[in-house]
Amino acid sequence: MRFRQFFYSSLTVAVFTAAGAAHAASGSSAASNFCDRAHQLTAGQQDRILRFAAVVREELALANTDTVLISRSGLDLSRFNIRYSHAAIAWRDEDKVWTARQLYYACEEERPRIYDQGMAGFAMGIDNPALGYISIVKVPAEAAQMLKEAALDKQRVLRLLAATYSANAYAYGLNYQNCNQWVMETMAAGWGHLDDGADLRKRAQLWLQQAHYAPEPTPVNSHWLMFASSFVPLLHLDDHPAEDRYALKLKISLPSTVETFVHEQYPSSERVEICHDGKQVVVHRGWTPIADGCVPGEGDRVVPLDG
Repeated sequence: MRFRQFFYSSLTVAVFTAAGAAHAASGSSAASNFCDRAHQLTAGQQDRILRFAAVVREELALANTDTVLISRSGLDLSRFNIRYSHAAIAWRDEDKVWTARQLYYACEEERPRIYDQGMAGFAMGIDNPALGYISIVKVPAEAAQMLKEAALDKQRVLRLLAATYSANAYAYGLNYQNCNQWVMETMAAGWGHLDDGADLRKRAQLWLQQAHYAPEPTPVNSHWLMFASSFVPLLHLDDHPAEDRYALKLKISLPSTVETFVHEQYPSSERVEICHDGKQVVVHRGWTPIADGCVPGEGDRVVPLDG
């Protein structure tokens, strides 16, 4: 069965809505419009993205751990000062092959699913073939092992999957979930040594609260985008506190909030950011972001993309 995948964050959907995509759609047809946005890549674009993915694999091969947090960029979310929209947990198997496990929205079924994907496919999920970013966070070995055990525990993984997807899910709500919130709760299950059970999501969120996970409120900056939730089926507001809705600032799990939490929990974690601008790949190490436009800085590794 072929799944159409939907890997966008809340603000990706909101940007798309603001651009007018939802004006002609309602109900499940609106969700289908978002899901059917797959872009057609030229042979040259595919080749460059595959070369970009090869550099990502090279960096993963250097990891002294077999489980990492990996994130990728989506649409241009610069209006929200957001570079990354989608996070996943990646692990290396006994054959040295890396796979990203993630939540996605299955459009035909109109429900969230868990999906495993290789690095080439993960890189192909970047919307802009001319500019893409991937971030890798390597945690200490003990933390990585606990995370791997949780991410590969099918029973707990599925227990942590909410029945209803919301791209802008409230970080501490149980009614909905987005891809990044699933990553957070899986981390909690692993690092908090949480056993399976009907209330696992509730216990995972309690552990996150006790560990002081507090995502920086995301400014929406538009009443129109808030209103979009009334007719876009993948956006919801009823799970967000009233004060957040009135302030136009929503507490949503994004790759940046996931990475901040990981760095706070494990300060020795290492971060590598890899980007391409269609002409070259830049590999940047450290917790400071690479310059916008994939501009290399001092000490960054640069790999030309020929052709």
